[in-house]
Amino acid sequence: MKVKSIKEKVIDKCTELDIPLVGFAPVTCWSNPPKELPNTFKEWIPKEFWPESIYPDAKTVIVIGLPIQLPIVETAPSIYYHELYKTVNILLDIKAYEISNFLTQMGYPSIYLPRDAYGDIEVLLKKPIAFFSHKHAAFLAGMGSFGENNVILTEEYGPRVRFTSIFTTAQIKGDKIKGIDLCKHCQRCVTQCPVNAIPERKGSKEFPLPMDKLGCATRSKKLREKFISPCGICIKVCPVGNDRKKFNRKDMSIYSDKNETKYNKAWDHVKKYGSN
Repeated sequence: MKVKSIKEKVIDKCTELDIPLVGFAPVTCWSNPPKELPNTFKEWIPKEFWPESIYPDAKTVIVIGLPIQLPIVETAPSIYYHELYKTVNILLDIKAYEISNFLTQMGYPSIYLPRDAYGDIEVLLKKPIAFFSHKHAAFLAGMGSFGENNVILTEEYGPRVRFTSIFTTAQIKGDKIKGIDLCKHCQRCVTQCPVNAIPERKGSKEFPLPMDKLGCATRSKKLREKFISPCGICIKVCPVGNDRKKFNRKDMSIYSDKNETKYNKAWDHVKKYGSN
């Protein structure tokens, strides 16, 4: 009988925990990024944000992702999406914690990272950056590519995924980066951002371009005061993701302000209640 590898055991554990997305990236990917990356960055990740700068014993980063259900995102900004966001964040923390303990018990000391590495939106307004980027980890773990909105796009759910990471001392073979740019460059996220936080590339070879994090965080603060943060608009209007087919949302015209559909009426109903 074939003995399962550590990677296979982790994947089995993720299946047991109902985690649909998991990827693996050796920590060397941060210091020596693969040549087949589907995006071209203006600046690479500074060394202080590499895994070893946080957990010096780390050998592999395991990234897990949970989907944000599209019909709920469509109500955003709303109390409905606000609560879904909180729920998924809690689940990510719990599942990542369980996986880290699972690995530690097998003899590979491991730790999980919180899905958001900041205390409050007020902190982001002063310093709009966390101590580790899960989206870059997901990128290096072959889980997707960046979109114009600086969010990871996946084949399964487009940008409607929340990620977190586990640092482990186990040396696990990384997942191959596909080298495919999933972004359709339709500019919907750019043109529909309420605070113009997503820049237009205008022929620039770098992709994605740095977004206005302060503008985005300022909007989040205002929405939080109404109990309807985060914004969510740039991920609900993105056409990428097989979830659109599953939820019968391939017709992007339903997001136009000019069209009055049964969906618009449902979204308006949700927005009327439960928040300021």
